[in-house]
Amino acid sequence: MTLAIMQPYFFPYIGYWQLISAVDTFVIYDDVNYIKQGWINRNNILGSDTNQLISLQVIGASSFKLINEVEVGNNRSKTLKTIELNYKKSPCFESIFPLLQEMLQCEEKNLAKFLSFSIRKICTYLEIKTNVSISSELVKNNKLKGQDKILDICQTVQATQYINAIGGQELYQKEKFFQQNLELSFIKSKQLEYPQFKLPFVANLSIIDVLMFNDKEKVKQHLTRYELV
Repeated sequence: MTLAIMQPYFFPYIGYWQLISAVDTFVIYDDVNYIKQGWINRNNILGSDTNQLISLQVIGASSFKLINEVEVGNNRSKTLKTIELNYKKSPCFESIFPLLQEMLQCEEKNLAKFLSFSIRKICTYLEIKTNVSISSELVKNNKLKGQDKILDICQTVQATQYINAIGGQELYQKEKFFQQNLELSFIKSKQLEYPQFKLPFVANLSIIDVLMFNDKEKVKQHLTRYELV
């Protein structure tokens, strides 16, 4: 059984969704420390000629708190309006904007649950069949940290292969996984480019951008554009 574990992010880039679609089980890592100035509550969308940062207001955010101990603030409507203004002329706006409305108007206050809701909704839209679990709901050794905690989760869900984002190559040791009969792989996205109005292509934006400029079937094709290393 293939497994991936990642913190919940705010409308993450397509590589996050490639990772979800590549595994049998995806665990939303909600019981690790919140990272300030990271991607848990913000992301980039297409601006007038380059990327534009959008941020979800958070309450009680601190690197000393777990992600599931932080609350969502009150700027969801403002964020939704920014997305509308930037993408209202995009080819898939009419089908995607109502989906974004449903996610951003969700009344859930807990940040981890709010982000988990949007992750599940996009998985449903893209017909990703991966089982999505929540880390804090698993029975595991919460005293462990880093790689040891990941290995413990792998054992808990009886995984045989752990797949991580390519940026995690420095964090994990293959021999440690091998000792526990686990294969360790990393997902490497292939170059992705598509028309964005008549502008030069801006890469690595939020999944919002991919959805606004590509119909569902095209996005599903993009989900397969990766290799395991």
